[in-house]
Amino acid sequence: MRVGIGFDVHRFGTGRRLVLAGVEFDEDVGLVGHSDADVLTHAVIDAMLGAAGLGDIGQHFPDVDERWRDASSIEMLMAVRHMLEAQNYQPVNVDVSLVAERPRLAPKVEAMRERLASALGIAPACVSVKATTAEGMGALGRGEGIAAWAVALIDRLGGSNLP
Repeated sequence: MRVGIGFDVHRFGTGRRLVLAGVEFDEDVGLVGHSDADVLTHAVIDAMLGAAGLGDIGQHFPDVDERWRDASSIEMLMAVRHMLEAQNYQPVNVDVSLVAERPRLAPKVEAMRERLASALGIAPACVSVKATTAEGMGALGRGEGIAAWAVALIDRLGGSNLP
């Protein structure tokens, strides 16, 4: 078994959709980035890649490559899953923490867990999504963006965590 950690942060910007874990939120602003700027999924991608010793999101999905402009981060996560499988690994579980003053995540946490689980080929019970605020401190506390931390556990293929 191997463990990886991922981190990502994106600032808010107008004219963008807000997508977290592949789930769209009805907000007046979204996150700025080359792809869909799904900060939560980006942290999971880095955690998975790190666990497998396969580098980071920027190496595989560079922001200078037009193929990834406005790309779905969930599709990028599925590509990472295939990279892991090619190395004889599979995801076991993922734990994600978001720091955000907005949006309110509770109504969509289950949909976010299910979307991540589906992309990873694991049961929703193996995915945790949590959120907190920055209590008004710093850029995140002023609501300038969202940060995400993720921890991923992977194992050799053949485990019992598949749905």
